[in-house]
Amino acid sequence: MLATGTLATAEGSTTPGPSTTSSHPTHQQSWKRQLTQALPSLGHRNWIVVADSAYPQQTSAGVTTIVTNAGQAQVVRDVVALLDQQKHVKPHVQVDKELSYVPEKSAPGITSYRADLKKILGSQEVKPVLHADLISKLDTAGKQFNVIVLKTTMTLPYTSVFFELDAKYWDPQRETELRKLMEQGQ
Repeated sequence: MLATGTLATAEGSTTPGPSTTSSHPTHQQSWKRQLTQALPSLGHRNWIVVADSAYPQQTSAGVTTIVTNAGQAQVVRDVVALLDQQKHVKPHVQVDKELSYVPEKSAPGITSYRADLKKILGSQEVKPVLHADLISKLDTAGKQFNVIVLKTTMTLPYTSVFFELDAKYWDPQRETELRKLMEQGQ
């Protein structure tokens, strides 16, 4: 189980400050093991963020940062696969709205990343949200709920992918129907 408000290195230890982990392949998969172990305890209103290397370490008590020492596209691919296997949660995917506007000349490789991300996320609905608004959402969520930030080796701006978790077995339509029944006293 991950402690909250900490920085976890790829080796699995937790530290209060920056990580200096090696890039050994087994260390790169440690983040995946940590996330797999945490997933059963995550649910509605928890978040998983796959972030670029300059993403800020947030100070909200519920935010845990794990330095993956892995590439962004691979971590997103692995998170999508892990979430697909879950019976209890599904993600609402959000990305930085700014990502669509970053020009290739300012950030070489961004066009390729956008194409890769589109393939990885496939048919999932993706909602673009301003970066500052997403950071604010995470700060608020981290005060009451757990947020796991997986920092990657990505060095392109506005490339983070935000997975807001929700119950897989319940949806807004059923919730609306339930609330109507409750109002009617049934």
